[in-house]
Amino acid sequence: MKVTFFRRCWVTFSSHVIGCYASLLNRFRILGADQIPRKGGVLIASNHISAYDTIFLPWAVNRTNRLQMLWAPAKEELFSGFPGWLYRSWGAFPVRRGRDVRAGKIINELLSDQKVMLFPEGTRHKNGVLGQGNRGVGKIIYDTRPTVIPTALIGLNRWEFPDIGREARVVFGSPLEFSDLFVLDNCKETHQKIVDRVMDAIAGILKKEGAYVNPS
Repeated sequence: MKVTFFRRCWVTFSSHVIGCYASLLNRFRILGADQIPRKGGVLIASNHISAYDTIFLPWAVNRTNRLQMLWAPAKEELFSGFPGWLYRSWGAFPVRRGRDVRAGKIINELLSDQKVMLFPEGTRHKNGVLGQGNRGVGKIIYDTRPTVIPTALIGLNRWEFPDIGREARVVFGSPLEFSDLFVLDNCKETHQKIVDRVMDAIAGILKKEGAYVNPS
């Protein structure tokens, strides 16, 4: 997707306005941002605990990758009126419920040289429990071979606007290695193994940060 310089400036400016809210009214820490490559196709794969995730994760990425877009698929119900324009201006694009072939093609094209964020669980878990990864994300990784950055969002599910003093953080992990899985057949089992590795990495970050919630 072609992006104008004005749009890049808008994304940088607006995300920093959001950052001021996070930094001044609350406490929002960003850890491991140096793990994110500045160039090439990058997939930011994160857990999903709050509607705030789609706002603060782009800001966290943009802090060290200024004037770059972080693209994100989002449910089509969000794209009406002014909120829809705002989401689009930040790099979100609509996805229909079920299997959306067009959206899948867009994601694959973007991952050739752009940054994309996905929530492999496919839905929010407001209680902080880490769900299972969607096999479709494994297929995207198999087909596009991007740099995959496992990411953990912590504490945003406890924020209530305009609370003051709440703490939250985003932690970026090291890029994942899939060379042993990429030599396997292009099939459902391989795709599942790939997304399982992503989810294991996210779980590892949550455990290290003392934020892992046991699903049992």
